[in-house]
Order: sequence, then C-alpha cells, then structure tokens
Amino acid sequence: MIHGKKNRLLGSDSKLRKAVLRGLVRSLFISERIETTVARAKEARPIAEKLIGIARKGGLSAKRHVLSILPDDAVVSRLMKDIAPRCMERSGGFTRILRTRFRPGDGAEMAILELVDRAVAPTPDDKKSKDKEKAAAAKP
Repeated sequence: MIHGKKNRLLGSDSKLRKAVLRGLVRSLFISERIETTVARAKEARPIAEKLIGIARKGGLSAKRHVLSILPDDAVVSRLMKDIAPRCMERSGGFTRILRTRFRPGDGAEMAILELVDRAVAPTPDDKKSKDKEKAAAAKP
C-alpha cells in the first residue's frame, strides 16, 4: 500500500514545487488565463481557489493572509479589488481546467487554467453585433 501520496511531486523537491505553484497562481491572477500541463494545473487550482475564497472575505486580515501565501503586493491588490468582487455570488468553483493538446517536445498533456468569471475583452465582431442590436432597437 502506498500511503502519504497526497500531492503530485512534479519532478522536484518541495521548495521548487511550492515556488512553481506560487508562480502559476500569480500568473493566473495577472492574466486570468494560463496554459500549463494538466498536472500543474490540477495542483495550482486548489491554491487559487483557496486564495480567492480568503480574498472574498475582504479586510486587512484577509489581505495579510493572502500576502503570507502569495507575497506580491500588486497581484494581491488586483485579487482583492478586481477578482474577488466578481466571485462574490459564487460559492466555489472559481477556476476551470480545459484540456487542449499534447506538447510536441515531450508529449505532455497541456491544459488551460482560467478564472470562470474572467473579464473578456470584446472582439471586433462583438462590437459590430452590438451596434446592429442598438440600431434595431432604435428603429421601432
């Protein structure tokens, strides 16, 4: 029997693994969408969910708690001011993992880790369709 195999080792010791996961979560909060391997995404997801849950509480204590896990003032302030308010109506499930492809070099399965309520910039096609809708609504 194999006991104590709770987390994926990701081919590194604990310090490097912790640093990699913090970097992934930091990048996720900056760009709201990252591409990484499935194993790394599955390990980073609970950390991101936990930090969003703490940030939703708001206040100085929550900010300090998040800073103790993710020591980057700019990212934490973005999390507290932008991301957490968008996730207030959700009780959980703030991130999603979408499997995309196999990496050509080593065949590792890749995935996109993204925030569910991420701010999506409108594409030019979206702007055209909105203009058409406004024109149709103004005609009657």
